[in-house]
Amino acid sequence: MPDATPAATPAASTLPDASVTISAAIAAELEQHATHVFGLMGNGNAWFLDAVVRRGAMQLITVRHETATVAAADAFYRASGRLAVATTTYGPGYTNALTSLAEAAQARIPLVLVVGDQPTGGPRPWDVDQAAVATAVGAATIVVGRGDARAAARRAAEMALVERRPVVLAIPYDIGHAALEGDGERADALPSADAAFVSLDGEQLAQVAEVLAAAERPLVLAGRGAHVAGAADALRTLAARLGARTASSALGSGIFEPGTRHLGICGGFASERAAVAIELADVVLVVGAGLNQFQLRFGDAFAPGARVLQVDVVEAPTSPRVDELVRGDARLVTEALLALLDAEDGDGAGADARWDAAGFGDVSGIHLEREPGDVAAPDGRLDPRSLFHALERILPADRVIVQDGGHFIGWAPTHLSVPDPSRLLMVGTAFQTIGLGFPSAVGAAAARPESTLVLVSGDGGALMGLADLDSVIRTARRAVVVIVNDAAYGAEVHQYAVRGVAEAPMLIDQVDFAALGRGLGADAAVIETLDDLEQLRSWLAAGSDGVFVADCRVSQQVVAPYIVEIREAAMRASRG
Repeated sequence: MPDATPAATPAASTLPDASVTISAAIAAELEQHATHVFGLMGNGNAWFLDAVVRRGAMQLITVRHETATVAAADAFYRASGRLAVATTTYGPGYTNALTSLAEAAQARIPLVLVVGDQPTGGPRPWDVDQAAVATAVGAATIVVGRGDARAAARRAAEMALVERRPVVLAIPYDIGHAALEGDGERADALPSADAAFVSLDGEQLAQVAEVLAAAERPLVLAGRGAHVAGAADALRTLAARLGARTASSALGSGIFEPGTRHLGICGGFASERAAVAIELADVVLVVGAGLNQFQLRFGDAFAPGARVLQVDVVEAPTSPRVDELVRGDARLVTEALLALLDAEDGDGAGADARWDAAGFGDVSGIHLEREPGDVAAPDGRLDPRSLFHALERILPADRVIVQDGGHFIGWAPTHLSVPDPSRLLMVGTAFQTIGLGFPSAVGAAAARPESTLVLVSGDGGALMGLADLDSVIRTARRAVVVIVNDAAYGAEVHQYAVRGVAEAPMLIDQVDFAALGRGLGADAAVIETLDDLEQLRSWLAAGSDGVFVADCRVSQQVVAPYIVEIREAAMRASRG
């Protein structure tokens, strides 16, 4: 059963008045904005965590490594849309959290990280310039003063939500338990919602509507940003009005329902036939997707002559491939385009007919056209393709999938179905890191306790974050941990060993993750054949709560298609 603190609120007589200490005032304010705190205690945040526990309004979930605090809060937001709080101590505790802080900043995730900081009298030998470090990774910092603790906490929460980025709330070490000397407003004004508002350019929108209406074979591509903006319904209506085919980024999976017009994921995770269809589009409307190199298949996703229109709140296009940026909120822009398109003439029949003539009229199920794989790979280990086909049939439909990074990263998004983007979390992709799978699972499990959590991790990433396997087992109500165990850092093997780079540093001695899971209290099994999945099937059928670790021994010989694309792109670049 989940181990979360606190389970009950202490008696009122034991609670400190929020006006007594700085830490208590901060906790009192943050509980107005957040329900969960993900933390690891140290000298710098001890008094803050004491206030959180004593007040009892926010649920504290403890983790085992500082980077897990931010990764869990990040995943909590992605799965629920609600702000979360992370907390670490100062110095090494803070620097340990930087990888997940950088990921949250690059992915534009709002969260508040409460940390200890150097004393007001100046740095000690072990202090670092934490504000400078935060700036370097793209996060903001607010330092608490003796007289503005509650106002500072409020500003941190509002800044995180309005500007969509992590904010570090730093408590100088010598004042964490000091008496509050007032609670006045800060001299710097609180952020306004207007700061995030981008006015729409009516003339530009009219021109874009004309381009879309005249498109021969339009494509609407949506990313996670469209989901966050609540644009899904409007985008579905727009695609139908245009007769467009639809696609999504990996993080936008589920924003379009599978149907006669949907092609699935765009980019390196696309099925072969879907990739052909995407390249036939003459106008591509990209809404809330970043168009990174993987979504663009290193420049090969769209036809050279296709016109690419991007809708986002960013100040500049996110890719040189974009021909025109339409700045604005995804939902508002989509609704404005719908209003501009003539409802009678814009029924999409012409574009539908042209897609049909090209062989992509009814594309139902095209995203599922994947290589089925073999019962076993040539070396006798599991073929990851057939493994994930089997997992799709076994795992509950009510699932939240958390994905770590590595060679295996494409198998789950392309083989496991999800109903909406909040149920497929890939924490680490923005910063291109691995090892955040276990802590991300902690946050996702807290956000969606009613669903079965499915964590997919490689053996390299799992070993990197191993301390928080304990956190998953302690806190998740019901979870399946799938370790894609190829005894290697597979991405490096398939990108560099094949080009003559020494392979030894890329290999990992075979680890028994099932034994590790059992040692921490989970049910577990080593999965060496597809028949061994019966152990997982039986555990799920029993319907009990808990965690099951499936240590799946996969082959190094089956290479993911997206890795082949990366390797070929790198080799083209090296040849100049």
